[in-house]
Amino acid sequence: MAVQLYGFRSCDMVRKAMKWLDTNQVTYTFFDYRREALPPTVIDDWFARAGWEQVFNRNSTTFKELPEQEKVGIDARRAKRMMLAETNLIKRPILDTGESLLLGFKADQWAQALDLS
Repeated sequence: MAVQLYGFRSCDMVRKAMKWLDTNQVTYTFFDYRREALPPTVIDDWFARAGWEQVFNRNSTTFKELPEQEKVGIDARRAKRMMLAETNLIKRPILDTGESLLLGFKADQWAQALDLS
């Protein structure tokens, strides 16, 4: 089963996820959205499948450093615009199995979604 992994290589959690996928011999394609622009349609798909609130990373340092007035009144349209401008606002890693969209790395959830348990 080929899956798509999204993130950027300098993220510790993304590297941990890549190592786990490699160890479990899961074939995947990696999309580094720091090196290549993320198509807006991908974010639309994530929002449709998981909800924008799940994809938007409010725990990131980037979000925490925003002025207070920019942290309020965020909706899907604004969240998409913010994430396209600043990819640190996207939860990572994101694993798209085609059937499931997994946000953040949790080995047990990934094993279940990939039928490795």
